[in-house]
Amino acid sequence: MPERRARIEKLQIPAGQRILVVSDIHGNVPYLEGVLRRAGFSDRDELIIDGDFLEKGAESLRTLHIVMELCARGNTHALLGNCDGWAEIYAPDWPARGDEHVLRYLLWRKSGLLWDMCNAAGIDPFGVEDFAELKQTLKKRFDAEFAFLSSLPDAIDTERFLFAHASARPDKPLEEHTADELNHCDHFLTQGWRFDKWVIVGHWPVVLYGEDRVCANPIVDREKKIVSIDGGCVLKDDGQLNCLIIPDRDSEDFGFVAYDPFPVRTALDDQAESARSYYIRWGDSSVQVLQRGEEFSRCRHLRTGYEMDILTKYLFTDNEVTDCNDCTDYVLPVKAGDKLRIVEETSRGVLCKRNGVSGWYFGGLA
Repeated sequence: MPERRARIEKLQIPAGQRILVVSDIHGNVPYLEGVLRRAGFSDRDELIIDGDFLEKGAESLRTLHIVMELCARGNTHALLGNCDGWAEIYAPDWPARGDEHVLRYLLWRKSGLLWDMCNAAGIDPFGVEDFAELKQTLKKRFDAEFAFLSSLPDAIDTERFLFAHASARPDKPLEEHTADELNHCDHFLTQGWRFDKWVIVGHWPVVLYGEDRVCANPIVDREKKIVSIDGGCVLKDDGQLNCLIIPDRDSEDFGFVAYDPFPVRTALDDQAESARSYYIRWGDSSVQVLQRGEEFSRCRHLRTGYEMDILTKYLFTDNEVTDCNDCTDYVLPVKAGDKLRIVEETSRGVLCKRNGVSGWYFGGLA
C-alpha cells in the first residue's frame, strides 16, 4: 500500500485557555477518566488527544465513543496514532494481504477495536472465514465510528505548538510528511533534531529513555523544543497516564498531572537511595537465569552482564535464557511519612512509585 500523505489540521486556540494534552490511552477508560478528573478538565480548556487512544487495553470501542463525544463538544481535538488507523482497511488501495494480516492480529491479540466491534455485533472472531465480508458487516454497523476515524488528522498545528503522535522532521515542510513519519518513530528524543516551535509527542514510553532508574513523568527538552508525554499506560505494569498542562497558548510553563490506580500507603522508615541500579526494559530484556526461585530469580542481563534479582513471574519462559518483563533493582530514597504508590507487594518489600519514579522500598508501611 503506498504511503499516505499526512493530514494536517490548523488550529487556532483562544487566548486565556489551558491546553491539556494526553496520549497513549490505549483503551484504558478508568485512566482517561481519572486523569481528566485530576486535571479538572472543563469547557474552559482545550484538550488534545495526541494519538494511540485505541488498542492494547481492554475497552477500545468504549474509548472511541468517549473520544467522539469529547470531540463533539468543540473543545477537544484528536489525532491519529499508529494504533488508531482502522479506517485504512476500507481504502481503495488496501491490499488483500492486509486483510490476512489484520485477521491474524485480531485472533492473536484477542482485544482491540475490531475485537470489541465483533463482540458488540454478536460475531465470534474465531468463526470468521471471510474477512472481507466481516469488514462490510462492521462498516454497516459502525459507519459513524469509521467515518470519525477517517476524519482525524495526523498532526495538529498551532502557532507555537505542533501536536503529533510520535515525531516530525525539522528538515522538511510539515505538509510534505507522510502519515507514518508523524505517527511512528521510536526514540524520537535521541534523533538529534531541534525545532523552531514546540513539538508535543507520545508513542515512545518515556521510561524507555532511562537506564538506571524508571521515571514515567513527561520529559521537557527545552533545547530541542520537544515534550514527550507517554507514561506507559497499559504497556507498563507501573505505568501512568500523563496529562500535560500548558497554561495558555503563549506559555512555555509546562506542568502535568498523572493518574494511576495504585493504592497509597505511608512509609514508616527512612531509606537511602541505592548507589547502583539498572533498568531492564522492552527491546533489551534478554536475561540468563542463574538461579530460579519461587518468588525471585537471580538473573544476568545478557547485553550488559548486570545481575539482579527479578520476580520469577516476570520471566516469560522456563528456559535458562529468556526475555522478561520490565524490571529494576533501584532502591528509592524515602523519608518516613512519604506517600508511596504500591505496585507489587513481596516478601522482601514493595515495588512502588514516588513522584512518578518506580523502585523498591524495604521499610515499614502504614
